[in-house]
Amino acid sequence: MKEVDVIQSNEVIEKRLEGKKNKVTARDLAESGLLIALVFIATRFINIRLPLASTGGLVHLGNTMLFISAIVFGKKKGAVAGAFGMGLFDLLSEWAIWAPFTFVVRGVMGYIIGSIAWSNNKKGNDVITNIVGITISGFWMIFGYYITEMILYGNHAKALLSIPGNVTQIVIGLIIGVPIAKVLKRYIN
Repeated sequence: MKEVDVIQSNEVIEKRLEGKKNKVTARDLAESGLLIALVFIATRFINIRLPLASTGGLVHLGNTMLFISAIVFGKKKGAVAGAFGMGLFDLLSEWAIWAPFTFVVRGVMGYIIGSIAWSNNKKGNDVITNIVGITISGFWMIFGYYITEMILYGNHAKALLSIPGNVTQIVIGLIIGVPIAKVLKRYIN
């Protein structure tokens, strides 16, 4: 390829990128930072340790904030809030070994919910669609953490014992998060 061809190709790419809305604004950064903090705080401070779980599981309201973030702000901010908020919690707790897995599982959850909630131009305004998004992301969470427990502990029984706690978190998050997201959608653009 000649130097002229490379320069022309780069110019075409730059023009295409300029036309897209890939800019991150100060507002985007501020909202993402606040959402990460809300997910972290709800995970860290609003929780119940499960005495029956063999791995010392935790039921928390971080899912509620993750669900709200994805429904109100969409897939990108939902993914960022879930991945960084809950990943940070794991890093700063006795579950630090879980952090990389949580980062992926929760990030994908936020992306799934936001993608579904904002599909077909619904922009998180359809309660049934939001519930479907949370449900599908919940199946992903259960699968993701089952695989995580298999990797970390190599024991099917321990992995299976975590499923009721995960289901509880999803159901509580859905019951609290969907109505709050509906109210917030009226006031947040």
